[in-house]
Amino acid sequence: MNVTATGLKGGAGLAARAPSRILRAPGGGSTLFELAAGDEAAVFSPEGGQRGDLLVASTASGANAPAALGPASRRLGGLSDLGAGAGDPARAFLAALREGEAAEAITLFSDDGAAGEIFFFPAPADMRCLLVVPGEAMEPDAQNPPTDLRVEIFSARAAGVAPPPLAPVKLDLRIDAASARAYRVAAGDYFQIIDVDGRQCSDLLAFDARALEQGRELGVDPTTTRTLMGAATPEPGLHSKYFDQDQNPLFEIVRDTVGRHDTFMLACSAKYYDDMGYPGHGNCTDNFNAALAPYGVAPRRGWPAVNFFYNTFVGEDDMIGFDEPWSRPGDYVLLRALTDLVCASSSCADDIDPANGWRPTDIHVRVYDARENFSKGGAHRMTVDSPATLTRESGFHPRTCALTRSFADYRGFWTPQCYASEGPIAEYWACRERAAIMDLSALRKFEVTGPDAEALLQGAVTRDIRKLAVGQIVYTAICHEHGGMMDDGTVFRLGEANFRLVCGDDYCGVHLRELAQRQGLRAFVRSSTDQLHNVALQGPKSRDILREALVTPPLRATADELKWFRFTVGKIGGRPVLVSRTGYTGELGYEIWTHPDAAPAVWDALMEAGRPHGLAPFGFGALDMVRIEAGLIFANHEFCDETDPFEAGIGFAVPAKKEDAYIGSEALARRRAHPLRQLVGLAVEGNEPVGHGDPVFSGRAKVGVVTSATRSPVLRRTIALARVDVACGQLGTALEIGKLDGRQKRIGARVAPVCQYDPDKSRVRA
Repeated sequence: MNVTATGLKGGAGLAARAPSRILRAPGGGSTLFELAAGDEAAVFSPEGGQRGDLLVASTASGANAPAALGPASRRLGGLSDLGAGAGDPARAFLAALREGEAAEAITLFSDDGAAGEIFFFPAPADMRCLLVVPGEAMEPDAQNPPTDLRVEIFSARAAGVAPPPLAPVKLDLRIDAASARAYRVAAGDYFQIIDVDGRQCSDLLAFDARALEQGRELGVDPTTTRTLMGAATPEPGLHSKYFDQDQNPLFEIVRDTVGRHDTFMLACSAKYYDDMGYPGHGNCTDNFNAALAPYGVAPRRGWPAVNFFYNTFVGEDDMIGFDEPWSRPGDYVLLRALTDLVCASSSCADDIDPANGWRPTDIHVRVYDARENFSKGGAHRMTVDSPATLTRESGFHPRTCALTRSFADYRGFWTPQCYASEGPIAEYWACRERAAIMDLSALRKFEVTGPDAEALLQGAVTRDIRKLAVGQIVYTAICHEHGGMMDDGTVFRLGEANFRLVCGDDYCGVHLRELAQRQGLRAFVRSSTDQLHNVALQGPKSRDILREALVTPPLRATADELKWFRFTVGKIGGRPVLVSRTGYTGELGYEIWTHPDAAPAVWDALMEAGRPHGLAPFGFGALDMVRIEAGLIFANHEFCDETDPFEAGIGFAVPAKKEDAYIGSEALARRRAHPLRQLVGLAVEGNEPVGHGDPVFSGRAKVGVVTSATRSPVLRRTIALARVDVACGQLGTALEIGKLDGRQKRIGARVAPVCQYDPDKSRVRA
């Protein structure tokens, strides 16, 4: 790891220090942050090959602030001093300079810099900083994506500093450790509950303000909420509301950067501490009673609150347990009032167990105006120390959101589950009989380039990459050293030393970069997920539609010429695309890759060409049906870290004669010779539903588990995929699927082929 710093102080010890804040500066974008005198900051280039421009504004009283950037810094006279790519953020930053302020800048890293480079600098005075990450839109057949930079801030101040507000603030309220405060929120306004230092629970009570004025206490009711939302805690998206006992919605959750909360337990009360041997201990219930008394709310001995950041879980023994919260410094939930509210928030007083990490700290509440427009989403992190990225919309979202409100957060993208016009069954038949189009932009994409790119992938995946021709694609597994699967995906060969990995897990990029560093390989691994969004065009009519929509150069394959697991380039709707003959449905099909800015035009052109052929939009609900019929595997269902490719049913992706060693090759050789489990299909008797996780029995013995199941419309029966002991994997073997406790109720099944629809793949090869 290379460290560039204006002084050695702090730079060499970053790994041993916990940052107070971590920020993401997106490729092609920017991030604004402030430093107080004495703070220190580090800018990281996680993927390498990405330039950054760091702008610093100094005040008249802090004229030496830019000196922190070192002798390479330069005084900014205007945007022209930054070069191409600075854009609107830098323009706005310079325009916002106050009288007497100056700005200086420094260029960080280089276009061929190594992954993991760091620029470290101190703040001798209060400073405002803007990190610009220049980069142009990447063409689908190019491999120059702008990639993220990361900022870590090490505060010189004591703990308890809240992050900057999301927008202008109407109410700024600090809730001291082990206390509670009441406040009002008007209908439509947003309120943010922030865990300032991390691992601190905050209970929330909310009442309909107009009902209170009429003498009725209609407060948030966790039991009603769980029942109506069908979840332990509502999440951002369609099922996001919290209700009172009369089933009226009080507020909805807009953002959640934690994802683990509690709606089962009471806020802590005097009885809990009395029973634990701490009589007279402060508690949230008493604090709530005091805070709400001015609003006429009657006191209670225990409040059924929404316990944000509380890490509650139900074990297999049906016991409710808890542990330290998942929340980190600055994590928050953002809520929106659906009626006028009287609220009370606490900083939980519990210091006798892990509920607050043994030490209560402050909570901060902010209220924002209803006119603000906050995106919805939860936080996703590539690794445990990565900055949080909120759920985002794909480039096709402007078109899909006009057709449905049923979206779910899938791997950090809002993905359609089904479409309002017809629903999953109709979408299923469109794919099987005509053609369907589906947004699959959540797939992760990595550009692997450089003189050692082939050697890197050859040592990282199970397939023999040396045999891959330019223009060809191969499906492969990526494994850990012990043979368990990290992920599956496809590798595109764009040139002699140019590859693209398409997979499901962000961590694959980290894994490849670490492998390149360990082996001393000169290869870049850069994420292009936000530069390449894609739709799948699937079904027997897909070639007819693509023929009308796709224009290819003379030297590239046309829709009629494109072979299975090959790709071509061209234009659809006048916008550049890369088209691969791949899919996840068991039907003839294609995937179309384009820049997000071009996505609406590509969607429109495909829908126009597809209208005579009955093209229909297609969601994840229908996708699950077709992929199970086709025996196609899914992460955390058919495979995980504990499952090898043979057990996952993709032993064909592990060639026995690959000469070069790769991660997990020795373990996979042992597992091939001594298999313990295998993936099978199950033909299920009757019409009883079965699902992921149901146990599979042979007599009294449990011999496996159902990994996926569906009711197959075309086969007219329930089918499943299951991982079972090899002794029970022969075709026709009679097994049973356990329901209830696995023993009180059994559903008969027989072992069938993994692919129960078109097992010879004649349709996908057509």
